[in-house]
Amino acid sequence: MSKKDLGLLILILVVGAIVAIINPRFLLPINLANTSNLIGLFGILSIGQAFVIITGGIELSVGSVVALLGTLFIDFIAVRELDWPLAFVLIIALGAIIGLVHGWLITRLKLQPFVVTLCGLLIYRGVARFYTADGTAGFAFGQNFPELEFLTAGRSYGVPNSFIALIVIAIVMWVVLHRSVFGRYLYAIGKNEEAAKYSGIRTGRIVMAAYVICGVLTALSAIYFAMYTRSISPASHGQFYELYAIAAAVLGGFSLRGGEGSLIGVILGTVLLQELQNLVNLLGIPSSLNFAVMGGVILIGVLVDQQWSVFRARRLMVDAARKNVAGAPAE
Repeated sequence: MSKKDLGLLILILVVGAIVAIINPRFLLPINLANTSNLIGLFGILSIGQAFVIITGGIELSVGSVVALLGTLFIDFIAVRELDWPLAFVLIIALGAIIGLVHGWLITRLKLQPFVVTLCGLLIYRGVARFYTADGTAGFAFGQNFPELEFLTAGRSYGVPNSFIALIVIAIVMWVVLHRSVFGRYLYAIGKNEEAAKYSGIRTGRIVMAAYVICGVLTALSAIYFAMYTRSISPASHGQFYELYAIAAAVLGGFSLRGGEGSLIGVILGTVLLQELQNLVNLLGIPSSLNFAVMGGVILIGVLVDQQWSVFRARRLMVDAARKNVAGAPAE
């Protein structure tokens, strides 16, 4: 665990202690379980976003993809009566295709990630609204899918299965990011894409793979959100979810410039965000201020990241100067 991660963990514990003192309901099992469930839902989303951010890119269409794929998943199993495992595979495949298209547009046609994903944000939500005729996608009265509901919205020994899924995914993605050649390539591209290209790394394929990973994890998150809400209004479902994902990644130490960050930090960033959301609810702060809190958190995270980079650069310069002075021959 890095110093940034340790600092974030301490902040989470301090905020949690303060909230528990102000409102003891924070420590109730039902509240902790609900918060853990939301951490699982948004954590999966945030890990996907982190893989894109580390390359120096960004994915702004996350919320709209959640709305579109969630709508399609409910329609597949509730209306078209597909077997849920088949519908599950189809939704994951669609998420991978969306990520592949985004990666192709960015790497092959040299479009800016901001432009590509901003257009995706508008397109996917528009398609979702058209698909439902601006209606609501949901389950009919009495419809239930016991195995699917247990896997997505159920609990094992009191722990939400969404949180368990997050831990499993986080372990796998940690190995991919921190213990694989692919992960080292991602960091190299984020640091300096041109240098990575001249060193023999196929940067285009690596960046496309990052967007595919993001698409797959977003699709998985869309299924979890669909089963959590059990009803989707495409006009509002998933709105601003990209902000939660970006904020969690930034708080976790992922620089928007690329090339920095740890997966543990993303999980801790998600925990802190949901803790703050819980704080807003328990203290009776108007829910309309939720996004103000998100904006403030992102701004603080970016400022801290920028100042930390400046401080580290100055420290490296000072250390280098001291070594040069110490190594210079005495006259």
